[in-house]
Amino acid sequence: MKVCVVDGQGGGIGSVVVKRIKEEFGERVVVFALGTNAIATAQMMKARANRGGTGENAIRVTVRDADVVVGPISIIIADSMMGEVTAGMVAAIGRSRALKLLIPLTQERLEVAGVKKKPLPHYVEEIVTKKLKELLGDV
Repeated sequence: MKVCVVDGQGGGIGSVVVKRIKEEFGERVVVFALGTNAIATAQMMKARANRGGTGENAIRVTVRDADVVVGPISIIIADSMMGEVTAGMVAAIGRSRALKLLIPLTQERLEVAGVKKKPLPHYVEEIVTKKLKELLGDV
């Protein structure tokens, strides 16, 4: 199972996601840290991602054959994260056959109707203990 975690800016959300996935599944899951910048990638690598890549091309190439893409909802909004998310990144993520598990936290002017605001750890826990466990079964 190939899980790509995409994040930008300081990599705070992505590093929390990577850490929690590794705590739950250990080396049974291969986690790719994909940062829109080097700092975000480095933070996710410190959280124990298996592999890392930075920038548009790394994201475009790596999400092609991913099983799951996880990240803040900003990863599907061109020019978000203060311009770090490019249209090419958004297109590649959108075209990927992977299941996209998006965390509804953003600094953009965006609100998803029907979604109750929760702290980051609650969203991450739901992704890991419900969605990924469901997909991975007994990996």
